[in-house]
Amino acid sequence: KYVLLNGGNGTMDACGHIYEVCKDQDIKVVGIPKTIDNDIAMTDHSPGYGSAARFIAASTQEVGEDVKSLPIHVCIMEAMGRNAGWITAASALARRKQGDAPHLIYLPERNFNEDEFLEDVSRLQKKQGGVVVLVSEGLHDANGESIVPPIFKSERAVYYGDVSSHLANLVVKKLGVKARSEKPGLCGRASVALQSPVDREEARQAGTVALRSAVERNSGVMVGFERVPGTVYQMKTKLVPIKEVMLYERKMPDNFINERGNDVTQEFVDWCRPLIGDPLPEFLNFKDYL
Repeated sequence: KYVLLNGGNGTMDACGHIYEVCKDQDIKVVGIPKTIDNDIAMTDHSPGYGSAARFIAASTQEVGEDVKSLPIHVCIMEAMGRNAGWITAASALARRKQGDAPHLIYLPERNFNEDEFLEDVSRLQKKQGGVVVLVSEGLHDANGESIVPPIFKSERAVYYGDVSSHLANLVVKKLGVKARSEKPGLCGRASVALQSPVDREEARQAGTVALRSAVERNSGVMVGFERVPGTVYQMKTKLVPIKEVMLYERKMPDNFINERGNDVTQEFVDWCRPLIGDPLPEFLNFKDYL
């Protein structure tokens, strides 16, 4: 008599349809949000995202240290998220001081401008040598088309190459600067070593609340999180109607993206930082002791 569905937008859509079929059969249906993409509506964030955010931030920090030690090239890292840039944006948490990687961030919520991208990269490369750029896999132009030409087409789908490889090749070709690409891909959503303890606990909480709610005869709802106002990070759970969640894709809001569209704002950093748990390791810079 209980059906609890754990997943992202597609799963929540299925949850709504199952609820409609079962609502007269005394079967209780409750959704449990879980997606690294963080694009589920009606909740502050989704379990899964905090760990993906920690992974991309830690990876960016490590790549940034490598590039800083030998600043002779541009490194373009590609993060998952075809329509929403939440994961890519979280790379900003790698920064500890001015000049730390990532130096540029490009999200699918903004149309990608190739000329501005090359201008940004060229300016930074001339200034500091090494540049780390984070990009979302779903970058598109003003017409909504992928910035990467299709490499294969079938009756059902179009397959594109990697955005990071395409942009690295573009930097070499147009700027004459050494560039390389990195795409953690599945590593980012499968990493156990870099999971966020906050994320893990909230995932357990979501499941517990969902089960309790179903037993208490709630149905047609999803467990959501609501941030408690204040300087200390606190979340409380709530139940939201599944119809208000179904297939609505939650993207990065304007106030989280800077005006030029090549970075995030401090407001996003403040919102996201508690979700990854403990601070990232601090690397030693011998230049500080000269």
